[in-house]
Amino acid sequence: MEVQITTENIAGYLNGEQPLVVDFWATWCGPCRMVAPVIAELAEEYDGRIVVGKCDVEENDDVAAEFGIRNIPTILFFKNGELVNRMVGAQPKAELKKAMEALL
Repeated sequence: MEVQITTENIAGYLNGEQPLVVDFWATWCGPCRMVAPVIAELAEEYDGRIVVGKCDVEENDDVAAEFGIRNIPTILFFKNGELVNRMVGAQPKAELKKAMEALL
């Protein structure tokens, strides 16, 4: 299950024991709506191994600015609190899965 990433909780997830994948999105973004079900599926598949979160850029613009989010959807991949991969735009499930496997 996906977690909601906010200004208040992102540090806790970055410093957690599991890798973190964050989908930066907005309600008005068509490509974001296309990738949302794929992100939800991957969150279930990797439950207990990778934390999958969603960050609404409208509500958490400071988090988006911190990570240089200029286009959405942007998906960031963190391991040990460090950014290790970034994907911009709607991605096929196979590509997202490959990036998630690299975190394990």
